[in-house]
Amino acid sequence: MTNPNNISLNISHALEFIDGHALNIPTLKILSEQGDILDGATAPELDKETALKIYSTMRFIRLLDERMQAAQRQGRISFYMQCLGEEAAITASAAALKQEDMIMAQYREQAALHYRGFTLEQFMNQLFSNEKDLGKGRQMPVHYGSNELHYLTISSPLGTQIPQATGYAYGQKLKHIDKESGELDSEIENVTICYFGEGAASEGDFHAGLNMAAVHKAPVIFFARNNGYAISTPADEQFKGDGIAARGVGYGIKTIRVDGADTLAVYEATKKAREIAVKTGEPVLIESIAYRLGAHSTSDDPSGYRTKDEEAEFKNSCPVARFKAWLLKQGWLDENEDEAIKDKIREEILAALKVAEKVQKPALEELVSDVYDTPIPALQKQYEDLKEHIKQYPDAYPVTAGRIK
Repeated sequence: MTNPNNISLNISHALEFIDGHALNIPTLKILSEQGDILDGATAPELDKETALKIYSTMRFIRLLDERMQAAQRQGRISFYMQCLGEEAAITASAAALKQEDMIMAQYREQAALHYRGFTLEQFMNQLFSNEKDLGKGRQMPVHYGSNELHYLTISSPLGTQIPQATGYAYGQKLKHIDKESGELDSEIENVTICYFGEGAASEGDFHAGLNMAAVHKAPVIFFARNNGYAISTPADEQFKGDGIAARGVGYGIKTIRVDGADTLAVYEATKKAREIAVKTGEPVLIESIAYRLGAHSTSDDPSGYRTKDEEAEFKNSCPVARFKAWLLKQGWLDENEDEAIKDKIREEILAALKVAEKVQKPALEELVSDVYDTPIPALQKQYEDLKEHIKQYPDAYPVTAGRIK
C-alpha cells in the first residue's frame, strides 16, 4: 500500500487524541551540582587540555560580562548582553565542533567565539565600535563576527540565522554528493551549528528552517537555548507542548534535550550530534535547558517579571562552579591558582577597555564601503548630504567632524 501522506501507518482501534506532553522527552544529565558523575551516567572522553580550555573560556566570559555590564551602566558603551548562566551550554557545544565548522549565533554566544580564538582586544574593539573593529563600527555592541573564525556576523532580527544555517549547511553537503546516485560519496567535512533561544523558536523562520533542513537533509545542528524567558515572557506563556525538543521530533529530526548547565552533558550531546550530521548529512536538534541568570540585556529589568527567590534558586546551579568542582576532583585545577588568574584577567579586561575606548572611530566613508565596488549615485548623494550636515553642526558630531575631508 502506497503512503502519499508520508506518515507512519501505526493503526489504532481506539479513539484517542495525543496532546503535546505525550513524548515526555528526557533531559541528559551527567554531572551533579557538586561536580560528581551521576550514578548510571558515563563521562565523555574529554582530555585535560580541552577541559581546561573550556573552563578558561567560561571563566573569561563570566569576568568579561561582569566588567562590560558595569561599563554600560557607566555610559562607556551603549548596550550589552551577558551569557550569564549559559556559559556551559555555549562553550561546551563549541568545543565539540571542528574549528572550521560554521557558527551562526543569536547574540549570547560570545563564549563560542572566544573558544575559537577571538581575542580580548577584538572584543573591546567591537564593543566600542572603533576603527579597529572588524565590522568597521557598523554594528551595535555584542554583534560580533569573524570570517577567520567561521562565525557569521550577528543579526538583530530574531531567528533569521535559522533558515540561513539550513542553506549554508546544505551547501556544505553538496560538495560530498555523488552526481549520479545523489547519495553521499564521503563523510561531510564540516557542519553548521545554529544557536537560538526558545523565544526565536516562535518565529516563522524557525519552522521554515527546520522543515527545509529535514526535507533536504542538511547537516545543521540546531542548538535551542531554552533559558526560561523570551525577554520578559516566560516559556509557559510562549508555547504549549514538551518544549522545543518536541518540535524537532515533529519535523522528523533526530533530537536530544540536555541540562544546559552541565558541561559534560552538552559536550557529549553536541559531539554525537556532529557525528550524526557528518555521517548521514541530516540535521539534529539539541534543546539546552538552562536559566538566564542575568537580565535579557542592559535594556531589561528582570525584577518586573520574576522574583529574587526564583533567581536565587537557580544561582545554586551555576554552570561555571559545577564544572570547576569536577576539574578540582580530577586534580586538573588548583583553587589558589584559579583565583590568582581571575584577578589577572580582571586587570587585563580593564586595561583593554581603557585602550579601546580611546581608539578613534572609523572614518565616515566606511559607511558606504564594502557594499558596492563603486557607490551608486543615490548612495553617494546621501553620503555627500551627510557630510554637509555634519559640517553644519560640528558640535553635535565632535569626533566625526574633525575627520571629514
